[in-house]
Amino acid sequence: MAEADVTNRKPQDEVQALFEPQGVREEQTPRTDAEGHGERRPAAAPASPESAPPQAEAALAPIEEPVVSPHPYATKLREQRLAKEASGHARRDTLLYLDGVNKSFDGFKAINKLSLVVARGEMRAIIGPNGAGKTTMMDIITGKTRPDSGEVFFNGDVDLTHHDEAAIASMGIGRKFQKPTVFESHTVEDNIRLSLAGPRSVLEALFHRKDQAERDRIDAILETTRLTEKRKLLAASLSHGQKQWLEIGMLLAQDPELLLVDEPVAGMTDAETEETARLLREIARTRSVVVVEHDMSFVRELGVKVTCLHEGSVLAEGPLDQVSADPKVIEVYLGR
Repeated sequence: MAEADVTNRKPQDEVQALFEPQGVREEQTPRTDAEGHGERRPAAAPASPESAPPQAEAALAPIEEPVVSPHPYATKLREQRLAKEASGHARRDTLLYLDGVNKSFDGFKAINKLSLVVARGEMRAIIGPNGAGKTTMMDIITGKTRPDSGEVFFNGDVDLTHHDEAAIASMGIGRKFQKPTVFESHTVEDNIRLSLAGPRSVLEALFHRKDQAERDRIDAILETTRLTEKRKLLAASLSHGQKQWLEIGMLLAQDPELLLVDEPVAGMTDAETEETARLLREIARTRSVVVVEHDMSFVRELGVKVTCLHEGSVLAEGPLDQVSADPKVIEVYLGR
């Protein structure tokens, strides 16, 4: 009798199925009631991904497991390697890169965690009070002084702390000291010729046969340094400002990529100071220049990024107006 009842209901079930939307149709599951009669009840619909609660989605998401080293020392080495790789990427596009540099003399910390980056083709002005570490910084860059710690890189990957002064100069770093050093008993032109890049002795430089390329090179340097009309004069006859220009020209003859200039306008007239600013801006079109200077009007004429040092570290950095308005710079350097 039960089978007959199920058979009799089957056509109606099929008709009902035609009017049920897809995904909502209820499956008929036989169930026995208290009297033993069979009856239908809806079966649970399968859960769809859209209807899953957020907790379920989080449980289904892949879990990234932290890198666990079999030994803590190996983990430390891995972290150091990753930090070193990141540092290498950071300095790759720079010409001069100093990071965390320290230097002490008999307990006095001349350089204290100094970090400085100079880009290719950039001119940077360095200011700061006496004893701020400006000269020591240049000594470290040129190999005259070894830092106690920190990184000093040139051209992306050349570690300057592993080279001496002569090697660093040959790599393309030229330095002009505050007091001009020229061959006063030689002509201006001979001073430039003696400084031309190349492994030659003084006699070879003065008496070798000059080719057209060398003449053109000397002419270009004399024009840049405003000394074309002085080329046949002895260097001793030049004014103080012109001697400064001649020494800059002697550095240009070595074709450096980076030129370090220490107080180039000290003792110059106002006219010479203005002309020196124009000269350095012209030089910075083809190479990087770092200028250490106290004359704020001259620094303003340069119109470049300024770094103020104090007690061996960077106190402030940015455009001159921003740096000169910094209360810390005013207090320790510019005064009120």
